[in-house]
Amino acid sequence: MTITYQKTADLHASALITYQNMHSYYEHFSVDWQADQIKAQIVALDNWDIVDNGKIIGAIRLAFEDACCYLRDLQVIESAQNQGVGAFALKFCEKIARDKKLTNITLRVFKISPATHLYLRSGFIVDSEEERFYYMSKAL
Repeated sequence: MTITYQKTADLHASALITYQNMHSYYEHFSVDWQADQIKAQIVALDNWDIVDNGKIIGAIRLAFEDACCYLRDLQVIESAQNQGVGAFALKFCEKIARDKKLTNITLRVFKISPATHLYLRSGFIVDSEEERFYYMSKAL
């Protein structure tokens, strides 16, 4: 696996990755979202493709506010999951945040998501929680 990152050129394809990964959560929580709605939500974000040997295998979406980098989305296609792609992507996010002289990264994750374990292994802590979500952060 040779992972690189590129600015997202096709927001619809990127939104489709999110929809495919997240539709079971949307169904579980009775959220009626479609790829076009996701696209509308991500257009203003800093969007990156995760690329393996020329093939887009995931998406990263970031927002920046004050001294914080907010990881809005980290998606890896199913066939590339559990191979270290997410951990590498988090390092990439940290580099972007450090380059911008930001002091932490924050995120929100569904409690039922297996990604929670990735974030904890990567040094994130749970700052707070509500019924569906953990709110996590990592100091840089």
